[in-house]
Amino acid sequence: MTASDEVSVPGRVAVVTGAGSGIGAAVARGLLEHGWLVALAGRRAAALRETAEAAGRSGVPEGRALVVPADVTSPESVAALFGAVRGTWGRLDLLVNNAGVFGTAAPVDELSPEQWRTVIDTNLTGSFLCAREAFAMMRAQDPQGGRIINNGSLAAHTPRPLSAAYTASKHAVTGLTKSLSLDGRPYRIACGQIDIGNAATDMTSGFGRGALQADGSVRPEPTMDVSAVVDAVLYMAGLPLEANVQSLTVLATTMPSHVGRG
Repeated sequence: MTASDEVSVPGRVAVVTGAGSGIGAAVARGLLEHGWLVALAGRRAAALRETAEAAGRSGVPEGRALVVPADVTSPESVAALFGAVRGTWGRLDLLVNNAGVFGTAAPVDELSPEQWRTVIDTNLTGSFLCAREAFAMMRAQDPQGGRIINNGSLAAHTPRPLSAAYTASKHAVTGLTKSLSLDGRPYRIACGQIDIGNAATDMTSGFGRGALQADGSVRPEPTMDVSAVVDAVLYMAGLPLEANVQSLTVLATTMPSHVGRG
């Protein structure tokens, strides 16, 4: 389906960014399989279409997925994304702010300003731009309100070595989440954050071979099935707007360097 198509199927409406792969694709499919209408946003149109087709193969009716290629670092592209959702379904009930990048692993003095900006622009500014458009829609629509779920990270609490830009961006996402949660109260807009530790995706595929630890050692790290993340997001998204999960952490049980000293 494209942004120009019309859908008259009733249901709750969601936008998921970074929906072409990894956690975003899994969350988008989970929402679709639980009856949501979902706009799939990301830079790669072919990957977004594959997410929609995979949902179709699992029994999701045609027309529930809206493929909208978008760059979250571009205000114009983000505005077009939410304009497509407004034009197709007329409202928005959920934004899952998931798009993000790790960036370059390097000591801070070897990290270029361009490398820094790439991470900040995607992880933080992208989350702001999408939240800004979602907030405006949720505030203006009738019935008023909706929910924003920001994808943080364990890096929002505890950094990995050589991750200054990523860690800074995820700490800042926590501040954005709290501000959105506070400012949304008068308009029935709830905002919470999910912090994820080592969901098994292409982005974390190298952790099983070894990841740099705080003590300088390199050790394999456990991962968990991404379905655990999907279940957590579905729980947060399914709450009435009178209730909010402000912060939720889901991680592989035996991950090092988060609970305890390492």
